[in-house]
Amino acid sequence: MDLVLEPFVRAAAAVAAVIFLTRLNGLRSFSKMSSFDFALTIATGSVLGSTISDTSSAFVSGIAAITAIFAVQALVAFGRSRARRIERSVDNEPLLLMDGRLFLHANLAHARLTEDDLRARLRETGVSSLDAVRAAVLETTGTISILTRPDTGQDDSDLLLAGVRRSV
Repeated sequence: MDLVLEPFVRAAAAVAAVIFLTRLNGLRSFSKMSSFDFALTIATGSVLGSTISDTSSAFVSGIAAITAIFAVQALVAFGRSRARRIERSVDNEPLLLMDGRLFLHANLAHARLTEDDLRARLRETGVSSLDAVRAAVLETTGTISILTRPDTGQDDSDLLLAGVRRSV
């Protein structure tokens, strides 16, 4: 095959394979709900890029590697839904960084974050008063969620904070 056209053909076929596998495996295939999901997303992208650009390697081997990544993800997802032990070994646990106005310094240090990092996230969220903050949580994906106190109505923050580690 022509060296100029081969990457285009490989890209079309490889992307079609990824779309097919994503449809089989579900939308979680590219979620960033846990560090495991994130790692598999990176691995898929890396193998996909190599499969497309490395014309000296066998195309079928690249597709097999991508299929293997999706299969591992499906197996782990199945295990996670059946055994809490597997879920705990694969997923990070959310960590409370701020409780009301109180910065939890030990948790920030454990997460390798500073007060400045957290203040930046508070500003990005539009928080203009620390009195409005109910909690700040480092999520399993590495993002920081900010829960604010409701102006009126029911406060479901205790329900939303279930499963969040309070201290290190």
